[in-house]
Amino acid sequence: YLLELLMLRQDVRPGLPKVRRVKEAIQKEEKQKEANEKNRQKSIKEEEKERRDLVLKSALGNENKGFALLQKMGYKSGQALGKSGEGIVEPIPLNIKTGLSGLGHEELKKRKAEEKLENYRQKLHMKKQANEQAADQFRIRFKNKQEERKMEGDLRKSQRACQQLDMQKDIDVPKETWYWLTPEEEDEKDEEDKEDECTSSDLSVSEKLHILTAYLREEHFYCIWCGTTYEDSEDLSSNCPGDSAADHD
Repeated sequence: YLLELLMLRQDVRPGLPKVRRVKEAIQKEEKQKEANEKNRQKSIKEEEKERRDLVLKSALGNENKGFALLQKMGYKSGQALGKSGEGIVEPIPLNIKTGLSGLGHEELKKRKAEEKLENYRQKLHMKKQANEQAADQFRIRFKNKQEERKMEGDLRKSQRACQQLDMQKDIDVPKETWYWLTPEEEDEKDEEDKEDECTSSDLSVSEKLHILTAYLREEHFYCIWCGTTYEDSEDLSSNCPGDSAADHD
C-alpha cells in the first residue's frame, strides 16, 4: 500500500491531478478495509454476543410458556406487572459474566481495594499523631530546659547572696562548698560551663536550690525571691509569701 502511494506521488501525468490521485487512494484503502472486515472470521464470544443481543431485542411470543401463562392471567404486552400495575415494565437486565475469574472475584477485588484504602488512611492518621506527639514532646523539653536554666540562675543568685551574708557575719568558710560561688564561677560567662559546675555535685540543681534557700531563710532571714533580709523569723513568716518561686508568682 505504501508503495502504491509513493508511485501515485511520483506520477506526474498532466491529465491526472494530484488531488484526484489521493482521493482514489483513500477510497481504495476504505474498500480494502471493508473487504477485510467481511472476510474476517468472528470469534466465539462475538458470535455469542450477537445472538444474545438479537434474542434480547426480540419480544416474547406465544410459544414462550411463561409469557403464555401471563396472558392467561390477563397480562397484556407493554403492561406493568402486578395486580394493580405497580410492578416493572421492562425485564430485569442481564449481567453477563465474560471473564474467566470465579464468582465473587469482583467483590473480592473491591473489598481488597477498600481495605488498602483504609490501611492507607490509618497510616496517615498514625503519622499525624506521631508528628503531634513529637511536637508536644519538643515543647515539653523546651519548657523544662527553660525552667532548668531559670533554676540555675536562681541558684547562682542564692550562692552570691549566701556568700555576702555569711561574710557579714564573719563566716570565712561556707557550710557546704557549693553554698558559695568560686571566683572562677563569678567571672565565667559561658552558660554550658556554668551548667557543668552547678551540677558537679550528686545533688540536682533543684535540690541545691531548695537546701540553700532554706539555709538563707533560717540563718539570715533572707528570701531571694523577695530580695529582702527580714529582722527575725517571725517577721519573715509574716511578710514573706513563701519559700519558693511559685509562692511568690
